[in-house]
Amino acid sequence: MAPLTRSPSVARILPCQGASTEAPARATESTTPGTKERPVPASPSDSAGLPAPPRPGLGPVLLTLFIDLVGFSIIFPLFPAILDSYHGDPWLEIWLDALRSISPQIDDVRLVTLFGGVLGSIYSFLQFLLSPFWGSLSDRIGRRPVLLITISGNLLAALLWAFSGNFALLVLSRVLAGIAGGNISAATAAVADLTPGKERARGMGLIGAAFGLGFILGPAIGGGLSLIDLTHIWPVEDGGGLFGTNSFTAAALGVFLLSAINGLWVWFRLPETRPKGFPPRPLRWQVSLGGHWGDQVRRVQLANLVYLIGFSGMEFTLAFLVQQKFAWGSAEIAVMFVTIGLMLALVQGGMSRPLARLWGPHKTSLVGFLLVFVGLVGIAITSQEWHLWLSLIPLSVGAAMVMPMLSTIVSESVGPQQQGEVLGSFRSLGSLARSIGPLFAAVLYWQIGPSAPYWVAAAILVIPIWLISGSLARKQ
Repeated sequence: MAPLTRSPSVARILPCQGASTEAPARATESTTPGTKERPVPASPSDSAGLPAPPRPGLGPVLLTLFIDLVGFSIIFPLFPAILDSYHGDPWLEIWLDALRSISPQIDDVRLVTLFGGVLGSIYSFLQFLLSPFWGSLSDRIGRRPVLLITISGNLLAALLWAFSGNFALLVLSRVLAGIAGGNISAATAAVADLTPGKERARGMGLIGAAFGLGFILGPAIGGGLSLIDLTHIWPVEDGGGLFGTNSFTAAALGVFLLSAINGLWVWFRLPETRPKGFPPRPLRWQVSLGGHWGDQVRRVQLANLVYLIGFSGMEFTLAFLVQQKFAWGSAEIAVMFVTIGLMLALVQGGMSRPLARLWGPHKTSLVGFLLVFVGLVGIAITSQEWHLWLSLIPLSVGAAMVMPMLSTIVSESVGPQQQGEVLGSFRSLGSLARSIGPLFAAVLYWQIGPSAPYWVAAAILVIPIWLISGSLARKQ
């Protein structure tokens, strides 16, 4: 730290660049002789008792997060249409032949699902790789420019998807969308900037609510807009072509419109949220458990990874389970996922802050893990529809408690100058879990039985419960 000057002018003490304490050292202000030093806010979120300047709304940032989840989930109901649209495409046939070679048990229904899982895993795996980069870059150049760059990437990806005349262009559009979707780290860091101190849990809860709504509305947008046929506007030439409209052009243009609104909103209404007064941090592009931020961050990162491997596998296989056990159709499955999403959004948006104040983020996440455990076991042994619905309640409520609290713990473990980097690492590991969890669960489902993914997911919850309990004990 630089020493205080003796002049009557204002002098600031800034925290060192590598600080990783719970909160950065406060700046002080020297005044004229005979007066007391008083704290100077290190950022808009650190007012030290002084009136804070008005903060911009969270709307543009939450819309960014919502669109990221829509971009991930909008393709779910379109997998059969994709196979039909590109039937006979040489790139698609190579892909399908490779999937058929995995197991002789892969029939047409399982092939569609496995195809969708692999295509979705591409998106999640690229988020895993790029989230640390975008988060660290936002610590260096600011959240706003990173959001504008990645939103532009989403616009280009949506246009490419809308006019992909062959399967290779469709995959390229998903690759570009996955790269841009890594901006979830910069957006999460912006929410952390705008929700300081005791408001942090509420901010992370709103992120969860945006995710929940994106999870609900993404498939609905995809399914609804896919009913609009635009193939006659620019049909692909006979024998194949590079560009042209297809059966999901309307859905892709819907994503383009949302991204355009998001970009304009960020451009005109979102000022830079990165706290001022800190030197730009060096760009770090690495994926790790974050041990250099301390044992607490490392424990939470590992807990997040293990938990989401099991939970994402449950999400992926649940539709197959209810179809096999209860002969549910698309309408009943849609109602189930909408119900889950609404419970997630309501609990995360309205209860995160009160629960964090009542129990603290560590205890709240532990309660959430226990509720998820109860729900997973209930689904594993369910034999009647009412039992399934009863099991979905603790599962959804518990999941809504876990993620905001884990991200709150990670966010509060470092200073404001490192939010992008640490939250980028946190979200990156979550994306890694979502890229491998569904495939792992599919193998368990097909090779062992329908209940296997849920028993395994419940069993491995012991690991995050042990990790967070140890972190809580050390904190106390």
